[in-house]
Amino acid sequence: MNQTYVQDAAFENVKQTARMLYIAHGVCFFFSLGAFNLIPLIINYIKRQDAYGTYVYSHHSWMIRSFWYYVALWVIGWIVFVTLIGIPVAILIWGFAWLFEAYRLIRGFVDLNNGRPME
Repeated sequence: MNQTYVQDAAFENVKQTARMLYIAHGVCFFFSLGAFNLIPLIINYIKRQDAYGTYVYSHHSWMIRSFWYYVALWVIGWIVFVTLIGIPVAILIWGFAWLFEAYRLIRGFVDLNNGRPME
């Protein structure tokens, strides 16, 4: 009985860490457009192994992939931006990147709180 409590406490700790990382990603994303997301990203890479074998592991992977998708879209936007004709297209790409990142963070946070893994 006592061992089960320890495992549940450890699992809750892993889940709480993921929850705090979603919040950290969201704060960095909102206030710096993702410029400071490297800090929670590094923590995701470090803490992901602690969640191995649980659905929380998929949330760490989700946050990591979300960051890299966001970076890829920003790079594509900058490549398009260097052409004068591409400036409006770049602005659309960056707007899409912002919405996509916001969607992924909100969906991940909600699914984590509902106990569902990310796919």
